[in-house]
Amino acid sequence: MAALRFEQIYAVVRLIPKGKVMSYSGIARQCGSPRSARYVGFALHALLHTPRSEAVPWWRVINARGYISNPFASEEQRRRLEQEGVQVSADLRVDLSRFDGEAIVHRLLRRQRAKASSRNRADLG
Repeated sequence: MAALRFEQIYAVVRLIPKGKVMSYSGIARQCGSPRSARYVGFALHALLHTPRSEAVPWWRVINARGYISNPFASEEQRRRLEQEGVQVSADLRVDLSRFDGEAIVHRLLRRQRAKASSRNRADLG
């Protein structure tokens, strides 16, 4: 497999619906690189203070235990999640059993890949 790229990570993060969250490790899994959760964090940190940060909903990414672990903008992340209807506890925890969006993103990616595959077959035929 080719090396994981920031753009690939951002594409997956853009698929997380409003009112849902995903873990860094979940994003890495959906990118096909399950051991790259830390790299996902690097990619999202690279968005900090850039105009692109509004185009990629970084605030929907939390750690695998359900906590906001972003030391740079945890209150901003909490505010944005709560505006989208995600409940965040006083200790910055989100109930993943209610708000995890990985299954939704997985289905969306599977559809995208199926469409791309059928287009490729049509182009060859």
